Amino acid sequence: MRQNRNPGAMTGIALLLPITLSTMAIVLLAPVLPGILAEFSGVPGHEYWVPMILTIPALCIALFSTLAGLLGDVFGRRRLLVASFVIYAIVGVAPVFLRDLGAILVSRVGVGIAEALIMVLSTTMIGDYFHGAARDKWLAAQTAFASVSALLFFNIGGQLGNFGWRTPFWVYLSALLMLALVLCFTWEPKDAAAQDGGAAAAGQAPARGWAGFPWARMLLILAITVYGAIFFYTVQIQASAGLALLGVTNPARAGFLTSIASIGVPLGTFIYSRIGRWPVQRLLVIEFGFLAVGFLLMGRAETTGAFVVGCFINQLGAGLLLPTLLVWAMSLLAFEVRGRGAGMWQSAFALGQFLSPVVVTFAATHAGGLQNAFAVMSGGAVAGLVVLLLCASRIARVGDIDEAGLKVGVHG
Repeated sequence: MRQNRNPGAMTGIALLLPITLSTMAIVLLAPVLPGILAEFSGVPGHEYWVPMILTIPALCIALFSTLAGLLGDVFGRRRLLVASFVIYAIVGVAPVFLRDLGAILVSRVGVGIAEALIMVLSTTMIGDYFHGAARDKWLAAQTAFASVSALLFFNIGGQLGNFGWRTPFWVYLSALLMLALVLCFTWEPKDAAAQDGGAAAAGQAPARGWAGFPWARMLLILAITVYGAIFFYTVQIQASAGLALLGVTNPARAGFLTSIASIGVPLGTFIYSRIGRWPVQRLLVIEFGFLAVGFLLMGRAETTGAFVVGCFINQLGAGLLLPTLLVWAMSLLAFEVRGRGAGMWQSAFALGQFLSPVVVTFAATHAGGLQNAFAVMSGGAVAGLVVLLLCASRIARVGDIDEAGLKVGVHG
C-alpha cells in the first residue's frame, strides 16, 4: 500500500524546501523596493502602501496559520498543500502583469494565505512522517534552510532587479518545482492507528473537535514563542541601524556585516541537531542566556567588531531557540490535532515578528536610544530566563529525560 511507504531523504527535502517561500516573499523584493516606490509615486499614500507589498504576506501568516492547520486536519494535509503551491505560483507571479497598485496588494494577500497553508502543512507533514531524532533533524533544518535562503534570495533579487522591478516576481514560479517534488515523494499522511486498520482507515470522518488538545502546555509554548520571536528578529531588523550609530553608513558594508552575524542562526541550528534531545528546560536556559549576552554586548559596544560579535552570539541563541520551540510543540501534538497546533505555533511566531520593531522602538524611545534599547532587551531575555526556571514543572516534551533518568510524561 502506498500509505505504508517509509519516508526517505527526498521526502524530507520535498517538505524542507517550501520553508524558503516565506523568506522569498520579503527578501527577494527588498532590493527592488525603491523601484516600486518610483513606479507608483503618483499614487496617494504610496509611501505607506508600497512597503506593504513586502509585509502583507507575513501578516496573513499570523492571521491565517491556525485556520490553515485546522483545514489540514479536517480535509487532509497533502491535497491542500498541492493546491497551495498552484495558488502561490499564480498570485506570486501576478504583479508581472498587473498595473494597478491595489490589484498588486490583493495578489500579495493571496501570497500570504498560500504561504500560511504551505508553511503549516509542510511542517505538519514532517511531524506526520518522521519521529524521534529524525523529526528533530528535519524540523531543525527548516530554520537553517530559511536563514541560508535569505542570503541567496537577497542576491537573486538584486541581480534580477537590474532588469526591472517586476522581474524578481518570476521567481515565484519555483513553487511549481516544489509541487513536483511533493507529488513524487509524499503521500497523504495517516495516523499510525489508521494504518493498522483503525477508525480513519475504516472511513470514519476525521476529528473536527479539539478533544485531547494539550491546551495548558501549548499556551505556554505559544507565549514563549511570541516572546522569543521578538528577540529572534531584533538583530535582523535593527543591526544596520545599530551599525550606523558606530559609523558604518555604507549599506553594502552594513549588509555584509549583518550577514556575517546571521551565520549564527544556521550554526545554532547545527548545534541543536547535536544536543536537541537534551531536556527542553536546559535548552531554553542556554538559549535565553545567549540572547541576553549578545544583546548586552550590542548595547555596550563601542566598536564595530564588538557589536558584530554581540550580534553573532545573539543569533547563535536564536538559531538554537527556534527549533527547540517548534520540536517541543510538535512533540505534544497527536495526529488528529497536529495541523492546528502547528498553525497556532506559526501564528505566534509571526506575531512576534510583527511586534519586534514595535518593542525595540518603544524601548529606544524610553531608554535614550537604540543601543540602550539593546541593553533593555538583554534584561528582557534575563527576565525570560527567570520565568522559564519558575515554570520548570510545566516544561517538558514527549521523550524528555529528567535528571533521574526517567521519562517525563505530558499532560494537557
